[in-house]
Amino acid sequence: MRERNGRVNLKNLTIDELESFVVSLGEKPFRAGQLARWLYGRKARSFEEMTDLARSFREKLMEKSRISFLQPAEVKASPDGTKKYRFLLTDGEAVESVLLPEKDHFTLCLSTQAGCALGCKFCLTGTRGLARNLDPSEIIDQVIGVQATLLAEEKLTNLVLMGMGEPLHNFDNVVRALKVIRSPAGLHFSHRRVTLSTAGIIPEMEEISSRHHFIKLAISLNASTDEQRSALMPINRKYPLNDLLAACRRIPLSNREKITFEYVLIRGLNDSEEDAHRLAKLLKGIRAKVNLIPFNEHSQSPFKRPEDIAVQKFRQILMARRFTTMVRQSKGSDIMAACGQLGGKVKTEGFEKIK
Repeated sequence: MRERNGRVNLKNLTIDELESFVVSLGEKPFRAGQLARWLYGRKARSFEEMTDLARSFREKLMEKSRISFLQPAEVKASPDGTKKYRFLLTDGEAVESVLLPEKDHFTLCLSTQAGCALGCKFCLTGTRGLARNLDPSEIIDQVIGVQATLLAEEKLTNLVLMGMGEPLHNFDNVVRALKVIRSPAGLHFSHRRVTLSTAGIIPEMEEISSRHHFIKLAISLNASTDEQRSALMPINRKYPLNDLLAACRRIPLSNREKITFEYVLIRGLNDSEEDAHRLAKLLKGIRAKVNLIPFNEHSQSPFKRPEDIAVQKFRQILMARRFTTMVRQSKGSDIMAACGQLGGKVKTEGFEKIK
C-alpha cells in the first residue's frame, strides 16, 4: 500500500504486513515488534523518537515509509461530558469522532468514511453524500488522536464504529484497521469492547462475522415493515427485512452473545405500540438486544423526537416479550454529537488547530 511518493504509511499495514515490510528492508523480523511498540504503545510521531532502533534502520524507515497522525482541528465539549473531535484529512476532507463518558471508562465512536452513500432519512451524515472511504490509518489515527488528549487516569476501553459512513461499504480497510486495533502488538482492544454498526449489508455482514469474528455486531433496523424501512433507509430495497433477519439468524454466536438491534424512534412514524409488537415478532428466535434511540432532532430533518411515554410503552412491550431493551440516553446533542448528527458540515474554513 504505497503512496504516490513511493513511501509506505506504516499504519496502513497490519502487524503481519509490518513484519514483511521490515524484512524487505533487510532487517530481522523481531524489529517489527519493536517498531509496532513505538507506533501503538508509545504513540511515536517520528522515527527520531525510536531511540532503541539502530540509526541505520531508522534511516531506512525515513526513506521508505512515514508515520501518519491526525491532530484534532476542533474539539467541542458538552456539559454532559461528551466531546466531539473534528479531524482534517490530508486532502481537505473532514471526519468526526465522539468521545462518550461512561461510569468508569470512555467509549469512542469512530468514522469509517468521509460522508455516506446510504442516504438514511434520519441521518445528517447522509445529506452530504459520500466523499471517499477512509484508509486503515485514518481509522486507527482517530483512536490515537483522541487518546493523546486524555489524562493519564482517563481510560478509553470501548470502540464503536457508528460514526460517519457505513463500515461494511469500506470492508477491506475496516478489516485491516480492526486487525491492528485488536492485535496485542497493536492497540490491543478486547473483541468484547469493539462494536461495528451496519445498516445491513448482508454479504459483508456474514463475512465479517464468520471469517473475522473479532467484533460485536449492531444492526441498524429502525422499522417494523419493509414499507417503513425502505422509506427511511433506501438500502432496504436491496436487503429487505426478511433477508436481513434471516442473515442475522445465520450469524455464529457464542453462548452468551447477542446481536444488538438499533431502533431510532421517530414520532408518529415508527413509535406506535403496533410497531413494537411487529418488531417483537420479527426478532422472534434471534438472540437479540434492542437499543431504542429517540430521534435526535436537527435542522435538516422534519422528523421529531417521540414523547417519553411512547418510548416507555415501546420498551415495555419488548421487555414483556423477553427482549433485553435499553433506551439509549443520547449525549452531546447540544454540540451535534448525538447519534445521526455527525458530519453535516462539509466546509472546514474557520477551524483552528488544537495546540
